[in-house]
Amino acid sequence: MKDITFLHPQFLWLLLIVPLLAGFYFWKRHKLSATLAVSSLQGFKATSSWLTRLRVALFVMRLAAISLLIIALARPRTVNVNNQTKTTRGIDIVMAVDVSSSMLARDLKPNRLAALRNVAARFIENRPNDRIGLVLYAGEAYTRTPVTTDKAILAEAISAIKYDRTLADGTAIGMGLATAVNRLKDSKAKSKVVILLTDGVNNSGMIEPETASDIAKEYGIKVYTIGIGTNGMAEFPYALAPNGDFLFRMMPVEIDQELMKNIARKTDGKYFRATSNSRLSAIYDEINKLEVTEIEELRFYDYDEKYKPLLLIAFALLLAEVLLKQTVFRSFI
Repeated sequence: MKDITFLHPQFLWLLLIVPLLAGFYFWKRHKLSATLAVSSLQGFKATSSWLTRLRVALFVMRLAAISLLIIALARPRTVNVNNQTKTTRGIDIVMAVDVSSSMLARDLKPNRLAALRNVAARFIENRPNDRIGLVLYAGEAYTRTPVTTDKAILAEAISAIKYDRTLADGTAIGMGLATAVNRLKDSKAKSKVVILLTDGVNNSGMIEPETASDIAKEYGIKVYTIGIGTNGMAEFPYALAPNGDFLFRMMPVEIDQELMKNIARKTDGKYFRATSNSRLSAIYDEINKLEVTEIEELRFYDYDEKYKPLLLIAFALLLAEVLLKQTVFRSFI
């Protein structure tokens, strides 16, 4: 019954007359049967007939039939809903991530790269209908994953983000942005977005950030820039120990916020500053809300009407009542 709905539930109010009819019957039950007045009962043998006791069953059958007819009027039915979604305005997104050694700083826990991996993984899970790519940069830049809808490949690429000396150390913001733009310039998507994250100042690379932002604007690519790092001092890696591990010391956090703001402003994007794990998570949530994919949802309803068996049972009860009245319970008066 939990899956049954009613097309006309207002008819169920008529069920309130059923207890009223039952009360009226039992109030008037002695007057509803035919009677014969005689001067004396002498000569009549007092017997208790089982038919007399069962006569009330006729009225119960009528009440049941009325109840079933009322429920049938309310049109009980079950529904099977099939949903089909169609993306009507897709978005192509490239995340350009700084993987220089400074991203191992411990102002975010356990470090900036680890915090970013957790947040970025959740971000791609929340965008199932978009194509997303990944660009990594330090002193150079390369495409780790082209724009794709394969979230398994993206999840694996995100989890593998680390500082591994594959790229020359440094911060080539212009190279990172230009590589991301190159992945999107031929995209046919209605909206093209780059999420550019860094924790430092542009100090290497053959392409200036301003030039890369001009190219992004020309191709209609919006750039959201994120500066990651606390205000003040943080534990930065500065040298290698004999066992190959990094040594850390407190150093000032330097982020070229003016450059990041200019890139975002020029491309109609927005600049964010992530000073903690929670703030970084909130930034990606905000970007997720700003870039909404338009989806058309089609629903197909398959109704299975349940009133027909109720009608058949009700008419069977009424027919049985009429037949019993004319046969078993027929009165000679």
